[in-house]
Amino acid sequence: MPHIALPGRLYFACLSLAALALLSGCGALVVGGTAATTAIVATDRRTAGEQVEDQAIEMKVGAEMRRLFAETQNVRTSSHSYAGQVLLLGDVPSEQDKQRAGQAAEGVEKVRRVVNQLRVGDVTPASVRTNDTWLSSKVRTTLINTKSVPSRTINVTTERGIVYLQGKVTEAEGAMAATAASGVSGINKVVKLFQIVSPESLQQPATATPQPAPIEQGGTPTPDNTGASTETGGAQAMPVQ
Repeated sequence: MPHIALPGRLYFACLSLAALALLSGCGALVVGGTAATTAIVATDRRTAGEQVEDQAIEMKVGAEMRRLFAETQNVRTSSHSYAGQVLLLGDVPSEQDKQRAGQAAEGVEKVRRVVNQLRVGDVTPASVRTNDTWLSSKVRTTLINTKSVPSRTINVTTERGIVYLQGKVTEAEGAMAATAASGVSGINKVVKLFQIVSPESLQQPATATPQPAPIEQGGTPTPDNTGASTETGGAQAMPVQ
């Protein structure tokens, strides 16, 4: 390739721009890491520490389930932690297995409470699970497009057409989120597992202590025949539209 001579000032200008781009790239590695953490904290109402703990809890609960059912066939479990509240989903062969799983999850460090929604029966077919994943995606999109719903701080999990919502929200935000999710086609039921916080606490996240909604392990929320949401064990179920 032929060498192209550049005028002195143009050469140094190009050299400066290259150096700036290189420094910017290096800075992005450092600042980008910080920005990623900051973005999570800014959009997720859990603290950074809570988010790390929740990831650790899910891994530990998963390990406990594998240990517990190492020699048991026809078992499928998944755990979803939000601020120490663990939602257990999946299929187990017996009621005894369900209780054992719940107790094992309760014994994991940092777990505050367990919502045991394991189903007793055959393992859910792959086709149903694939559809559940698609439904969760549709619900997340709906929440993102719903005004005044803090979608980034709401975890969405779907199991056999039942949508579970976890997150730190105000009473009004939780109601709007559940109503929006219940309008998604294909959803059988929406279950609210929110921790309710006051609007005032959102102005001072560093000092406020959110009060979780009471949830008892093993409660199975079901909608009544009037169309109103009902509570069983502290969890609220919203009928679909």
